[in-house]
Amino acid sequence: MASLNVGNLGEYLREQRRNAQLSLRQLADAAGVSNPYLSQIERGLRKPSADILQQLAKALRISAETLYVQAGILDEKERDELETRAVILADPSLNERQKQVLLQIYESFRKENAAESAAQAVADVVAVAEDGDAVPGATGAADTRDARSDDVPPSQ
Repeated sequence: MASLNVGNLGEYLREQRRNAQLSLRQLADAAGVSNPYLSQIERGLRKPSADILQQLAKALRISAETLYVQAGILDEKERDELETRAVILADPSLNERQKQVLLQIYESFRKENAAESAAQAVADVVAVAEDGDAVPGATGAADTRDARSDDVPPSQ
């Protein structure tokens, strides 16, 4: 798990609280935490649990995942995936079967894109290896060939 960056989290919480036009006491009451504890979080002196972050997010009417990212509990990519899933599941115009089908399609696209990214990474490594650039143990012999020999594969 990533370490908590409570300084940035506290600044972010303070900014969100001010944007919501809530006093420290009002937010503390709405989130069910003590006023001094919330003050310490905002000043970067306390590391709130995921449960406390969820309570604060609910009181601020922002996504808990956003606070998890700020706290270093969740990375940005994971948050985007969770929010996408949450939006699909929360859509009242879709029935349960439609939601499940959409989630399956979404997951299949994510897997397909991950496979394509992995294949491209392998292709990039192979291309570098074939060029003899930055390959551990490469002798540099490939660099000394004349231009005409590039069309002929090296003998084994």
